[in-house]
Order: sequence, then structure tokens, then C-alpha cells
Amino acid sequence: MLKSLSFFIKYFLFWLVFFILNKLAFELWNADKLSEFSAKEIFNTFYRGALMDMSMAGYFCALPFLYVAFLWLFKPLRVNIKPLNIYTIILIVITAVVSVIDVNIYREWGSKINYKAIDMALDAPAEALASTASSPILRTLVTLLLLVATGIGLYKLCFKGHIIVLKKVSLALKGPTVVLLLGLTFLAIRGSISVAPMNTSRVYFSNHQALNIAAINTNWFLISDVLSQSQLKTNPYVYFSAGEAKTMRDSLFVRPQDFPKILKTETPNVVLIIIESFTADVIKELGPEQDITPNFSKLIKEGLLFTNIYSASDRTDKGLVATLSAFPSQATESIIKQNEKQMRLPAIPLELNKKGYHNSFIYGGDLNFANFKSYLMSHGFTHVKDQYDIKSDAKTTKWGFADEVTAKAHLEMLNKTSTPFFSTFLTLSNHEPFYLRSYKFGKNNVNNMFRSTSFYTDSVLYDYVQKAKKQSWYQNTLFIMLADHGHRLPTEKNEIFEPGRYHIPLLFFGGALNEAYRNQKINRIGSQVDLASTLLQQLNCTDTAFHYSKNLLAPDAKSFAFYSWNNGFGMVDSNKRAISFDPVGKRIIYQDQFPDKKRENHLLKEAKALMQLVFTDYMAW
Repeated sequence: MLKSLSFFIKYFLFWLVFFILNKLAFELWNADKLSEFSAKEIFNTFYRGALMDMSMAGYFCALPFLYVAFLWLFKPLRVNIKPLNIYTIILIVITAVVSVIDVNIYREWGSKINYKAIDMALDAPAEALASTASSPILRTLVTLLLLVATGIGLYKLCFKGHIIVLKKVSLALKGPTVVLLLGLTFLAIRGSISVAPMNTSRVYFSNHQALNIAAINTNWFLISDVLSQSQLKTNPYVYFSAGEAKTMRDSLFVRPQDFPKILKTETPNVVLIIIESFTADVIKELGPEQDITPNFSKLIKEGLLFTNIYSASDRTDKGLVATLSAFPSQATESIIKQNEKQMRLPAIPLELNKKGYHNSFIYGGDLNFANFKSYLMSHGFTHVKDQYDIKSDAKTTKWGFADEVTAKAHLEMLNKTSTPFFSTFLTLSNHEPFYLRSYKFGKNNVNNMFRSTSFYTDSVLYDYVQKAKKQSWYQNTLFIMLADHGHRLPTEKNEIFEPGRYHIPLLFFGGALNEAYRNQKINRIGSQVDLASTLLQQLNCTDTAFHYSKNLLAPDAKSFAFYSWNNGFGMVDSNKRAISFDPVGKRIIYQDQFPDKKRENHLLKEAKALMQLVFTDYMAW
């Protein structure tokens, strides 16, 4: 009897050990992030994660157990397990592939492989591949081969050949034994005999997110995330009654009664330049790096710099919507990809249309990516150009034309555009794989490649501005520069849940800016979403449709910024203190030193209210 049961025990233990090996690979890849923790804390990532590993092992064992149990009950005692060998090897390869993708996604996004990553890969495989181009290819392949080879070798060690022998036992004993085995398998899958089945909260054990993520079984998390997204019918971020949440939001977005006029005219041309990954860290006036963007520093002396601005999230699809529609990131979701929802969003160009503005948008890449083109054309941009519309003999990178090509095409476009105009230029060269003909800071590592592309984009934009100054329309034009999102590079110090990851520049300059506001700084806390109200109120346009935007120039406007990433969110208060919350583990994962617990709790409540209402609006649309 025990010999017959040994197959079930060994097969389950095989998967458990293989998942541990995959977890070990993840932790070795991220040794720099985990080195600050004690041996006990590292051990707990395996110990506390064991329940989820057992749950995933149960899923993988379910079909083989049913197959062997059925044959044991009704067929000969010598069972051919060749089909099981094929099944197992396929799952070993899939698990190893998912694991190596996961370590690279965590390196870039700060989260496990999830529905969003799969959706991006299926929707735009070329762009997804370009996004991972800076990953260490050789190291990735070696890890993959080692995991596959180790998994297959371990399996063959446990099960030699294609035959397993099951002992002859009476049906009266085999029947209850099979029921018990399948029951234990179901219990392993469920992870508990209590009301709540297996979930990520069961393996969370630390206030340090890196340890919690290490504890999670990658396969289990991916399957759970895909299923939860495809079946999303309720708001996962409900913390208050609808009335309570709305009251808190309304208190944050009080419409200003008075604010300074910083422009020479109410109908200037507006050129909005959204700079790919232009984190505040590369600007010496805002971050630690000193020599990367010298030309941006020159423009600061000509303009009005907002020093404490934060991006809504960590990806361009969310940054674009946050900037143009003043709609915060929806954490796990991306509204731009869903036409029936994104079409309901307000937008700056829609309001400017009412004032007779001619609206255009240019991008050197493919605007079919992430449904950008549909969003732009349904939100007031009458002239939209991408790499397929730009006439140039220059070679394209993996993302499209280099910024210098697009900058030239944009100037040509503006010179043919009737005034007043609102035109947006989205750059791309500062995006992975950070391709350049020559690298100012070398290309010995990804950090210096990022520094080099930041330097390149800075140079291109400065040259573009100098040429724009020679055009007849410049003196009546307001230029606005801001980033689509922050970045972990080049410092690699800001995790996905830390506010520094979202710190970006916002600069107003140009001929239309009043001289009194040149070479000035505004230090109040704000966000990408605040551009809409700030700009529209300067132009005497209505901004009532933008429920999550505030005027950065109004003295009585609240000073704060809200940000979110894949299944997490945070907020920065008026004193630049921040708090980040993990809704899966239901815990604070980042917090600055608050003067008292009351203020800390109040900021967390406001962040929860905003996340709840943003997602409520997303679902309602």
C-alpha cells in the first residue's frame, strides 16, 4: 500500500522542490535588493511561501493524480506514465520561462509577472520585446537552461522509465484511499480549511515588499491575476461608503477663487512636450545627477519650474491619460485600451476646441501601441502623426524614429498650422533599449545607457527650442515640458512603491510666459493630473469635467500628489511626506516619518478614497 502511495507523495514533493528552486533563482537575481535582510527573513520567504507553493503543486498534480488513481482502481497494476512524463516536462519548461520573465519584470516594474504584462505582450509583442531589451540576455538564458535541466533531471531521478508499479489492494481499501488523496490535493489547492481560500495575503509576512514578493509563487500569482482581471465585476478598492469617499475627494479638489495670471495673453499657442522616462533624478535642480541634462537647466532659467510634481503611474499609457485627461492611474487597469471607457474621458484638447484651437499630436513611434491613436483622435486631436506619417530617410529604432527626426517633423508641422494651436510632442529615445549612435556616458551598463539617452533627448529638445525661437509664432507660444512617468534608472534607488520613483519635472517657458515668472520656482506638491486645471484656468476655459485636477498656481489649492502602480497606491502630502499602501497584503509598505499617527492615518484615508473613486469611475464608464 505504501509503495503505491509513494508515487503521489514523490510527485507532489517534486513540484514543491522545483518551485523552491525557482524561488531561489528569483532571490539570487535580486540579491542586491535582499542583501539588507537577515537570514531569518530570507528563510521566511520560503517558509511562509510554502503554502502557496503547495497550492500550485496541488494544481499541477490534480490531473496526474486523477489519471493514476483511476488506473489503480480499474486497470492493471503496471501503469504507463509516458503521458505524465510529457505533461510534466511541458510544465517544467513553462514554469522556468515564466520565472525568468518574472525576474526581469520585477527588475523593471517592481511587481510579479501579471495580467498587464501578458496583455502587453499579446497586444504589442514588438514593443514588449523592446521594453525588455536592456535585460541581461546571457544571464536570462543561462538561468532558463539551468532551471529546465534541473527540473527534468530531478523528475527523472524520482521517476525512472515509463512504468510505475502499483500494489494489489482490495477495492474496499483503495476506494477510501483515493478519496482521501484527492481530498488532500483539493485542500492543498485551497490552502486552508477556513472560509478564505488561498490568496497572496496568506504568504505576506513582512513590512518590506521585496520579501513579500519573493515569497509569492510566480505561477500561482500569474494565474490568479489573469483570472481576476478577466472576471473583474466589482471594485477591489472599496474602503468607505460612496458618500464618505466623495466627501474626502471634494475636500482635496476645492476650486480656487483667485490665482495669478502668468501668461501675456489668454489665447497663446501651447506646445506640450511629454518626455519619455524623464525622471527628476536626471535634472540637477531636482535630483542627484549633475551633468546629464545641462540644457534643461538652461531652460529652467527662462521659465517657471514646478519642483515637486509626481507622475500618476509608471507607464506611458497611464501618463498620457493623466496628462491630457487628468484621470489618475487605475492601478491594475489601463483605461486607454478600452474604447468604450476612454471615450468618456474629458481632455484638454476637447476644451480648447471650443476656443478655436487647432490641435495636433506627433510621435516618432507607432501610435497603434496600447490604443493611443484611438484615444487621441477621439479627444480633440484633428492632426495625429506617427512614424508612418513622418517623411525621413533616417533609420528607425525598435520604438521608431529618434527624437531628432520627430522634433524636425514637429517644427515643420507647426509652421503649417493655423494659430492658435495646441500641439503635443511625445518623445521616445529615452526608452529601452536606449539605442543611440554614440553614448555620452558609455554603454557599459544600463544605467549609463539611460544617462546617455537622457543627455541625447535633452540636447535634441534644446536645439528644437532654439529653432522654434526663430519662428514667427514663438513669441505667442507657451511651451510645457513634463515627463510621462519617472524611472528606477539611473540611480536604481527607488522601488516601485517609493514616491521618488514618480518624481518628475514640469516646466513652463516660452514667449507667452510673463517675464515676472521667468527663472522662478513653485515648490507646492502636485501631479501630472494637475496640468489640466492649471492650464485651462489660465486660458479662461472650463475645467469642471476634470474631477481629479487642481490649479497648481492657486494659493488656496491643496498641495498633494496621488500615484499608483500595478495593484498598489500612495500619496504625498503638503510637507512632502508620503505613504504607500499594498491592497493585496492590506498593509502600509512605505511611510515617511510623520509627526503623529493621526496625520499618517489621515493621509492613508485620503489615498484610499481617491483609489476607490478612481476605480469606481473607471468601472462606471
